[in-house]
Amino acid sequence: MSVEPTSRAGAPQRGTSSPPPSRPAAHEVEVRRSARRRKTVSAYREGDRTIVLVPARMSEAEEQRWVEAVLDKLAAKESRRARGGDAELAERAERLSAQYLGGRARPDSVRWVTNQNTRWGSCTPAEGSIRLSHRLRGMPDYVVDYVLLHELAHLLVPGHGPAFWELLTAYPRTERARGYLEGVAAAQYIPNTPHIQQE
Repeated sequence: MSVEPTSRAGAPQRGTSSPPPSRPAAHEVEVRRSARRRKTVSAYREGDRTIVLVPARMSEAEEQRWVEAVLDKLAAKESRRARGGDAELAERAERLSAQYLGGRARPDSVRWVTNQNTRWGSCTPAEGSIRLSHRLRGMPDYVVDYVLLHELAHLLVPGHGPAFWELLTAYPRTERARGYLEGVAAAQYIPNTPHIQQE
C-alpha cells in the first residue's frame, strides 16, 4: 500500500510514532525513514505493528498527514478484503439459493480455499460443504455466482445429468460464465481439466 506525496526538505529522522489521538490504536505504528525513498509513502502489517515507510527528507507535519492517509487506505483495503471473505460468500450462497433454487440448497459451510488449482469449485453433499477456488477472486460477479450456484445445485442433484443442468437453466448467465471459465483455462494452458467437480 503506497501513496505518493509532494516531498519537502527538512526534518530529523524519527523512529516510532503513535497513531493520532482520533484513530483507535489497534496496532502500534512504527515510522521508518529512508534516504533512498524519494516520493512514496507505504505501509504494511508486521505482526501487531504497522510499519510506515516515508522519505527521510519529509517534514514532521507532512509525515503526520501522510501517515494518517496511508493508514486510512490500508484499513479500507483490509475492510474490503474482509467483506469478500467466507461470511460474505455464505450470504451470497444463501441469496443465490433463494433466487434460483427456491431456497432448497442449504450448505453447512461455504468457504474460499487456496488448494484447488485445477478446478473452480467443489461440493461434498454428505458434509454440506462448498469450496470455491481463490482463483475466482477478481473475476466478474456473474462468473463467481455461476460457480457458486453450480456447487449449490450439487447439494440437490449429484452428478451432471439432465436434472442437474435443468436446475441451472434458471440462471441466465450460465453459458456466458462457462465460456468465460473455459477461456481462462485455455489462456492458462490447463487442457481437459474438469474445472468444477463434485467430490
